[in-house]
Amino acid sequence: MTTLRRPLKSLGQNFLVDGNIIAKIIRTAEPDPEDSILEIGPGRGALSDLLVQNARRLTLVEFDHALAAALKERYAGNDLVTVIDGDILELDLAEVLGKEQSAWKVVANLPYNISTPILFRLLEMRGLFSRLVLMLQREVGERLVASPDCADYGVTTLLLGLWFDIRREFIVPPTCFHPRPKVDSAVLSFVPLHRPRVEVGDEAVFRKVVKGAFAMRRKTLSNCLKATELASVEDLREILQQCGIDGKRRGETLSMEEFASLSRSLSKFSSTAEF
Repeated sequence: MTTLRRPLKSLGQNFLVDGNIIAKIIRTAEPDPEDSILEIGPGRGALSDLLVQNARRLTLVEFDHALAAALKERYAGNDLVTVIDGDILELDLAEVLGKEQSAWKVVANLPYNISTPILFRLLEMRGLFSRLVLMLQREVGERLVASPDCADYGVTTLLLGLWFDIRREFIVPPTCFHPRPKVDSAVLSFVPLHRPRVEVGDEAVFRKVVKGAFAMRRKTLSNCLKATELASVEDLREILQQCGIDGKRRGETLSMEEFASLSRSLSKFSSTAEF
């Protein structure tokens, strides 16, 4: 039998050990006997053991080779479970999951140090999923559900919020893990939208506008958007005026609808302008 070693700090391993929280996550995920479920970072299988009881198929992606080996040993002979020893950021999810006819649910206790890249990877592949239940560092979770004009509101709020309904379900204290992290965690649910929350025109332009607006938080919107080079200073001033947005405002004060309005105008402009 595989012998498990201590959690690796280098991989951000904090294993969930509280049975009540584990059960709460399972209830939030609402697994169904017809569900195909992807679990990212299953670790020692605390969630996996319950998910496999309530799913048609369970795919586990574990980056730690020793843990992946232990999971393969645990579920040997169970045709419902597939264990992949690999990096979720490098894995071809369309190839691995795309053969299923129905959308997948995702359950994950994400390592703090790579949670944001994983979020954007899941955003990129959102068409594969029906629901995501993710545990994140509380700080990251607060950003995802933040409202305009607060410090937590930013790039992740807008880019993830464009394509997901996001809800903070509950907070998980450090005492629920081994070893204990220094901060609280948060469990959030994500439901993919069939179309973007607001029409943004060219989505690449939207991303550039959003990232540009928050690149220098102390600068005005006008100064931040100049750096994107999507339009000349004169044209940008006109576009802001047409959108009814004061260029002296800062990015964190704009709603998603205002960012969308800017993006639509700049998308039309960028498609016809010559620099």
